[in-house]
Amino acid sequence: MSATAVKAGNLEDYLIMSGEEIAGRIEEARRKLGERVVILGHHYQRDDVIRHSDLTGDSYQLSVMASRSKAEFIIFCGVHFMAESADILGRPNQRVVLPDLGAGCSMADMATIEQVEDAWEQLGEIGVLDSRVAPITYMNSSAAIKAFCGRNEGVVCTSSNAVPLFDIYLKNYDKMFFFPDQHLGRNTGAKFGIPLDSMAVWNPHEELGG
Repeated sequence: MSATAVKAGNLEDYLIMSGEEIAGRIEEARRKLGERVVILGHHYQRDDVIRHSDLTGDSYQLSVMASRSKAEFIIFCGVHFMAESADILGRPNQRVVLPDLGAGCSMADMATIEQVEDAWEQLGEIGVLDSRVAPITYMNSSAAIKAFCGRNEGVVCTSSNAVPLFDIYLKNYDKMFFFPDQHLGRNTGAKFGIPLDSMAVWNPHEELGG
């Protein structure tokens, strides 16, 4: 079947098209939309996706660049949390499209908003929150978790700014509640001389985190 024989909008037909036919369709759509659309390709994407990307980079970098573009539509070739981040940072007139709704991130899935809120509630019940505790989430997390941190005087960090953020929060808070990447949290804490046995790991499947 030729590309011209496929009806626009019939996604099932794309399954039987060749790679070059699909590439031709993508470029045709790009020409029609012009500056109304920007395609973001995360560093981890395949070459056949990157070839069509207007911008490439890591998730936060791409979200910032897209928000500064003239595009009305942002097509984020990445995973859920990346598209959510682009939506958060984007302008009101911009719409974010995630081509594959099943594209998830194993790290972002390590902590759900339900688990975080449950842990926070239990920390409150045992008196930990009587002191100043700041929730800090790594960029690879859901929008719901990022919002939780914002509501509770916390922050979102990247691997590149974790150290300066820890420096600020250690000076102004008694404790930090870091998720979902325990290794980034503990390794950054170790840089400030915090011993490992002082950095407890919360297991959401055990009573009071184990």
